[in-house]
Amino acid sequence: MPEKIESIFEKYERTPDQLIPVLQDVQKQYGYIAAESVKMISRHLRISENQIFGVSSFYAQFRFNPPGRHSIKVCLGTACHVRGGATLLDMLERELGIGCGETTPDRRFDLERVACLGCCALSPVVQVDADIYSRMTVNKLSELLKQYE
Repeated sequence: MPEKIESIFEKYERTPDQLIPVLQDVQKQYGYIAAESVKMISRHLRISENQIFGVSSFYAQFRFNPPGRHSIKVCLGTACHVRGGATLLDMLERELGIGCGETTPDRRFDLERVACLGCCALSPVVQVDADIYSRMTVNKLSELLKQYE
């Protein structure tokens, strides 16, 4: 890991204003921002780890857990929420044993809530990887999970 991060650092000046691009490149390389990466970024950019966590936790694009093989996004926009999106999310959290922003211990799934997937007429909507599933119910969702190894 250190040598790959060092190659990322070579592209940027050692100034705090390079934090977001460095974080983006690290996440692109590894799929998430590991605690070890934060320590290395802190030393390279000469800013505290707390500053890095403060900035990176503000933006939804950054994650601190390794991604699962399959990414589940539950839409909680107005239409999806009204039609049961929150119930779907609750069911997933119970069935998978994780909360939003977490990954199952076997790294099969990670779970995320999103504000809108842009499919309001088809609500409630769940996205697994690149596939959108509409008019989802708890029973349909439970069956759907079985299709993903």
